[in-house]
Amino acid sequence: MAIIFVKQKRERSIQHKHPWLFSGAIERVEGNPQLGETVEVRSFNGAFLGWGAYSPNSQIRVRFWSFNSTDIINRNFLKNRIETAVSLRSLHLADDSTNMYRLIHAESDDLPGLIVDSYADFLVIQILSAGIEYWRDTIIDLLHEILHPKGIYERSDVSVRQLEGLEQRVGSLFGLQPPDRLSVSENHHLFWVDLINGQKTGFYIDQRDNRQKFSSFINGGSVLNCFAYSAAFSVYALNAGAESVLSIDSSVEALNLAKENILLNQLPLDKCEWLSEDVFTALRGLRDRARSFDTIILDPPKFAPTSALAQKAARAYKDINLLAFKLLKPGGVLFTFSCSGGIDAKLFQKIVSDAALDAGVNAKIISFLTQGPDHPVSLNFPEGAYLKGLVCKIT
Repeated sequence: MAIIFVKQKRERSIQHKHPWLFSGAIERVEGNPQLGETVEVRSFNGAFLGWGAYSPNSQIRVRFWSFNSTDIINRNFLKNRIETAVSLRSLHLADDSTNMYRLIHAESDDLPGLIVDSYADFLVIQILSAGIEYWRDTIIDLLHEILHPKGIYERSDVSVRQLEGLEQRVGSLFGLQPPDRLSVSENHHLFWVDLINGQKTGFYIDQRDNRQKFSSFINGGSVLNCFAYSAAFSVYALNAGAESVLSIDSSVEALNLAKENILLNQLPLDKCEWLSEDVFTALRGLRDRARSFDTIILDPPKFAPTSALAQKAARAYKDINLLAFKLLKPGGVLFTFSCSGGIDAKLFQKIVSDAALDAGVNAKIISFLTQGPDHPVSLNFPEGAYLKGLVCKIT
């Protein structure tokens, strides 16, 4: 087995059990580790630090499996990690109100680079790291053995794989291929999901608790849902008694699926308005036409995957929040989110604060939001807290 030696005084993050070792912290490599193979990591003076998966093409050169010298990285090790992750979800998802949730959340479940989402009887996986790619067949076999799904479908069609030296890949891995439309439930709301072509793994599962909280703010009135995708927030709004909902998304296909979700929940289409347009352009148009709303949702895609793009992303976040504040009625409420890894919670709050100032409104944060408990955050991996949300009320 190859051995990675860390530069002097660069082992502190490893001693705090952070799961990433960057290339700049490596002193030397003894041996010739291949893509995804397990390596031993030692300090400058030779002390054991951990076992990890080697990725020669990535700036994250090693993703740690374990910091315990007695562990052996094999099938049983992976089985224990998967079973632990599944057991954790059973603590939070014990009723029948929801049948879609995240089963494995990568580094935060000590399986770096592995995403597994459960949709009814199907599993959708994303393989984001060289180490998981190396153990791919074993992991698929274990998921089948432990969970007995009807099918396992891969959605490794994400650009981050290129950083690992991996090609993008999609397709069935086990059992039945998911249907073009699969009906699932969330907090007793029904949704059609497209596991094969939909965004992420098919649905924004991480917003489940936030959608439920959002329902409690609906007291009739008008709702604007931006970056609506398949209109999950719109379904919740109508179920909670909203008088009208305008859903905006640049994708015609997404809005067609959204309409199907309204009908699936037997909600009135005549209370819905649809706009297929770039959200930035659409918000300016609404402002120019003096439209206003009681409640607005901003749930944009990832503007800044890395901190290097934070400055450009900050301008975009400020623009949409400024426009949203201008469109809110007196006493109105804004639900605003960022899922960008390059924008931390402190910066996001500052962006929203500056937007309110420039919009000339007085607003207060009445709630802080994040991802649900099926997207846990390890204390040694704060990067896992990627979803930031604020509920702001005009006063």
